[in-house]
Amino acid sequence: MICKAPMALMALALTACSSQSPATDKATADRQPSTKATVSAAASVKANDFPVAARSESVETETYSFDYAYPTEAGAIPALKAMLDADLAKHKDRLAKSAAEGKQMARQNDYPFQPYSFGKGWEVVTDLPAWLSLSAGFSTYEGGAHPNYGFDSLLWDRRASKVRSVLELFVSDRGFAEAIRADFCKALDKERAERRKGLAMEGFDDCIDPAETVIILGSSNGKAFNRLRFLIAPYLAGPYVEGEYEVTLPVTPALQVRVKPQYRASFATM
Repeated sequence: MICKAPMALMALALTACSSQSPATDKATADRQPSTKATVSAAASVKANDFPVAARSESVETETYSFDYAYPTEAGAIPALKAMLDADLAKHKDRLAKSAAEGKQMARQNDYPFQPYSFGKGWEVVTDLPAWLSLSAGFSTYEGGAHPNYGFDSLLWDRRASKVRSVLELFVSDRGFAEAIRADFCKALDKERAERRKGLAMEGFDDCIDPAETVIILGSSNGKAFNRLRFLIAPYLAGPYVEGEYEVTLPVTPALQVRVKPQYRASFATM
């Protein structure tokens, strides 16, 4: 299944391996999301932001605009391609129906109708022999003061030919949280303090559950997962005006021992 971002935001994962070093072959290292995939309150995800894609669809009508793209690495896996094509069709159909209903409601209540929109773009983070880790940014607008946006992830198990959640690779959700919570909260609080510059933000001071974020597995060496990225959509760690948050942590020995034995070889400490 495709992992969903929290809140009412809607829907974002990736991997690579080579004998060359990350410095000489970017495909071997964890790829930082492009500015195109990291959406903000002022931006929308557009299919043409992702030129190297197995599929890129962009549709604009009087009632809605729709954009969706996924990379060639995902398109090369038939089962994964079929899954992403189905996700595309689901979001497109839902948007078209919602926009038609919204336009009719606006006409009935005599107020201006603003076209709806949905955009989602997948990118490769890491491509390993046994795994493909992808991340996505998405934006959506269905009326209101501003669009919503968020993130999604997808982890493809090449050997089993199926999607797995990141937490599925660990012995328990509790063990995963215990191993990373202190470092996660410290990094999040540091970023909050830098943005807020001493200002209190009522309701957004406590740490959040890392499992509520979009978790992405990454690699700096193209051989094994050795870091995790936590993408945090608006309203979860802070108000909408603060935008998204991101925390990146290394795989530590304390975390590695909490990986299920059958997946332990896919992880390494930095």
